[in-house]
Amino acid sequence: MYLAAAKGDINTIIGGIAPDWGPFGSLGNQARVMIEVVMAVAILLCLAIAIWGAAKQRIGATALRDTFSAEQGKGLIIAGLTGVFIIGSLGTLFTIVYGMAV
Repeated sequence: MYLAAAKGDINTIIGGIAPDWGPFGSLGNQARVMIEVVMAVAILLCLAIAIWGAAKQRIGATALRDTFSAEQGKGLIIAGLTGVFIIGSLGTLFTIVYGMAV
């Protein structure tokens, strides 16, 4: 008695939901790696901004009793996390837009 399918593996599942490169499908491997590196650096930069905002909010709210610094920290946290979300979903967004245009 078999409880699972005989063929297939995790790549079949992941390959079905992972975005293809859409308009960037004809790029070479080096260009894809460059795009991935730029996106990774941008995500790390956005995370650093969010961490800086969290530190600024924490220090401003407790140690210095500076409400302006605390509010500025909240803005940095929101901006950093929003940037991470947008950059992280760019591949999917490009694929969706390209698929709708074709």
